[in-house]
Amino acid sequence: MRYVEIAGTDLCLSAICLGTGALGSAVPQQDAFELLDVFVELGGNFLDTAKVYADWLPGERSISEKTIGRWLHSRGAHGRVIVATKGAHPELSAMHIPRLSRDEIVSDMESSLRNLQTEAIDLYWLHRDDPARPVSDILETLNDQVVAGKIRYYGCSNWRAPRIWAAQAYAAEHGFRGFVADQMQWSLAQPALRTAGDTTMVAMDGELCAYHHDTGMAAVPYSSQAGGFFQKTSAGQQDRLTRAARRKYDHDVNRKRMARIQELTRETGLSVTQLVLGYLLSQPFPTIPTVGCKTRAHLLDSLSAAKVRLTPAQLLYLESGAHT
Repeated sequence: MRYVEIAGTDLCLSAICLGTGALGSAVPQQDAFELLDVFVELGGNFLDTAKVYADWLPGERSISEKTIGRWLHSRGAHGRVIVATKGAHPELSAMHIPRLSRDEIVSDMESSLRNLQTEAIDLYWLHRDDPARPVSDILETLNDQVVAGKIRYYGCSNWRAPRIWAAQAYAAEHGFRGFVADQMQWSLAQPALRTAGDTTMVAMDGELCAYHHDTGMAAVPYSSQAGGFFQKTSAGQQDRLTRAARRKYDHDVNRKRMARIQELTRETGLSVTQLVLGYLLSQPFPTIPTVGCKTRAHLLDSLSAAKVRLTPAQLLYLESGAHT
């Protein structure tokens, strides 16, 4: 396993983060525990969850956080594993109404502390933004939680570059640490604009990429394998793609990228997964892809990419077909 240090923190994170949205729901607790055990045995130490995960399904609320909390307690893993969770997500029945008031942030954070059975959250993400709310209100609330010892560090998820700039400027002006990392939708597969869906989600774009390049802030992308689009397409298993993944990713740009991936697999001996995740792992700023594995085989396949580093020429070829 390779590890990534996050600037301005004492966080040293495994190069691949395990996304846990399915743990406790699609992946039953016993299987979830086994998956977490394997991840740690292979050097993984970075888990990502959210208070809202799986709340769109019938059953226990915040089941992903609670499953991780039970695993941490049963394994005595507090302090050995870095757990990131997210709060301040809109109510699922009213996605157009932001929830980033002080009371809403603190209430969600307190719930997450209970669910995770911990006294402090290592990395707390704001799950969404509210562009109408001043960054000063949000940063003051988060910094107060750091001072209170409830969270160690905080980051943003689904924020656009100008808002991150504004938040970091306010933090610097007032002596706060500010956001230490950013989480966005990003993979080698380019999403079709016509299938944007949830408009509160933010995908990596030129402006956001330039921000990370200029500042060196760590990126922790979700949907890093685009629902397995390239792996399943390469294996002739397009029928195993979800309908949403087909609508979002099955278009000419990604078909051309698929052909380039296949060419590079022949040239390098790397697998499709290693190239897809290697694309993110080889960016010029710290990038830790989140992988949402549901099986041991999928986890092992994803972790095989942890030490892959592609050249700038290979990155350019995958993106555009250009050679340098």
